[in-house]
Amino acid sequence: MDETWSSGRSPWRLTKLNDRWYGRGVADNKGQHAINIASLRAVLETRARLGFNLKYLMEMGEEVDSPGLRELCTTHKQLLCADIFVASDGPRLSEDRPTLFLGSRGCVTFDIQIKARESAYHSGNWGGLLSDPAIQLAHALATIVSPTGRILISEWLPSELPDAVRRVLADCVVDGRPGGPDIDPAWGEPGLTPAEQLYGWCSFDVLAISSGDPQAPVNAIPASAWARCQLRFVVGVDCEDILPALRRHLANAGLDMVQVTPSPEDGVFLATRLDPEHPWAKWAQDSIVRTTRKSPAILPNFAGSLPNDIFANLLHLPTLWVPHAYPGCHQHAADEHMPTGLAREALEIMAGLYWDLGELDTLPPVRRECTDGCGFALAG
Repeated sequence: MDETWSSGRSPWRLTKLNDRWYGRGVADNKGQHAINIASLRAVLETRARLGFNLKYLMEMGEEVDSPGLRELCTTHKQLLCADIFVASDGPRLSEDRPTLFLGSRGCVTFDIQIKARESAYHSGNWGGLLSDPAIQLAHALATIVSPTGRILISEWLPSELPDAVRRVLADCVVDGRPGGPDIDPAWGEPGLTPAEQLYGWCSFDVLAISSGDPQAPVNAIPASAWARCQLRFVVGVDCEDILPALRRHLANAGLDMVQVTPSPEDGVFLATRLDPEHPWAKWAQDSIVRTTRKSPAILPNFAGSLPNDIFANLLHLPTLWVPHAYPGCHQHAADEHMPTGLAREALEIMAGLYWDLGELDTLPPVRRECTDGCGFALAG
């Protein structure tokens, strides 16, 4: 890993260069954990008390589907009872704009495959007489999504984009720069802004595809074809019906030779979204404004996927996510970093949230009864 990092930088050593902190996990997610802990310490050192009850859950397995987290929260549901869940992960909308997201898109990863026969056959001797799984797979994919990325299976889409979601996304500008790709403006659902497409709608992608031997093609009709696909979906899509709907869709298109199976390596994330008009969402927004004098971006859900349904649906907590990375931070890649200015502002934001949680006159009139008197839960 060291050789892929630029000169003077290392994944294993925290290094400050040109107003950036470099190191593996500095943006995703050890740096975000450190910011939340340091902010908590700042409040305690200043006020000598928090003013609220706190339960801190450090979850480190999100990249591998959070093994054991659901079981832990099920077993200790009463222990984790709280009024609110506050967490940090993922990027801001942009480097200079504080961001609050209220849930996450769901995710289902699956394989579609055609096994026509046990072996390949010479394309000269048998071409035109044997079905070609690669061609059939291409047609199957073409029935799922249009040439411009529009999803063609109605069960994979929400019935509408709620007005509250459209309203909070109206001032959100999605820009891949710096460090990211240029956006394809004609891709996805027609009539949606990039922010609405990313945070309010669903997306389908082919992650990998194979037939024959791509490294050494031969004159043979392949025996099979395979693709790993992924649907990111929002609240309003029935997760249990995603793969059954695909099977029905392919059968209706005359493609019932296509096999659809869940990916054996990937779990399923459910979609969650706290109403942007929820009192706790408004409270967090107001706190960030008081601290930064900036209007934060309010995202109805994270575009990626997180195990947020455990907290939102199992523990019934309003979920507030305050991210401290930014789109160009190179997470999961060489030269991962966090700008020092962003880190300082993130410290201020979290200290402000903690401070305001201890001021009863600022809290919304939405409280839960917990047998152990817990007020708030927070995950790094």
